[in-house]
Amino acid sequence: MTDDTTADHDAASDDAAPTDDPRPDGLRRADSLVVINTGNGKGKSSSAFGMMVRGVARGWNVAVVQFIKSGNWKVGEEKIGRQLGVEWHAFGDGFTWDSDDLSNDKAHAAEGWAKAVEIMNAGEHQLVIFDELTYLSSFGWLPAADIAGPIRDRPRHVNVIITGRDAAPELIEVADTVTEMTEIKHAYSQGIRAMRGLDY
Repeated sequence: MTDDTTADHDAASDDAAPTDDPRPDGLRRADSLVVINTGNGKGKSSSAFGMMVRGVARGWNVAVVQFIKSGNWKVGEEKIGRQLGVEWHAFGDGFTWDSDDLSNDKAHAAEGWAKAVEIMNAGEHQLVIFDELTYLSSFGWLPAADIAGPIRDRPRHVNVIITGRDAAPELIEVADTVTEMTEIKHAYSQGIRAMRGLDY
């Protein structure tokens, strides 16, 4: 026997299900997309690396360029990415507040962006991921226009994923899909350290 509360809940759930097709008319295929995952919430890079796995599963050549995470951190996504044949480059020096010389961090990031543009323009990859790229402009290390321009002018078949907080308007303008991750609750703000396997 079902009580009235359960019955009301089930009826409300049924009524909430969409019955009209939400897809817009005139959908077309694109040669490639630019996707940005931004915002203060968790999941920006995690989403990008999910798409990395998806691309590899489709037989794509995939490359990753990281701009803040240090190559010495041995993050899980790099380990599995390399095992899957992903071309991987880390140009980060770690958190800026731990840096002894921010000018070195800035130069290393600029070197990373030059390499990223080279990889993108070569056209050998169907997917390139620029992890934490947004910080190069939000930190004032590179003008946002100097980042947006090469992405806009990339080979037509190269898909680009960009992650990081505070995506500049110039980057948002060149993107096809922009998602803002909103933090509702985070273990770290409750004093819980980043957890291996979930956070890195």
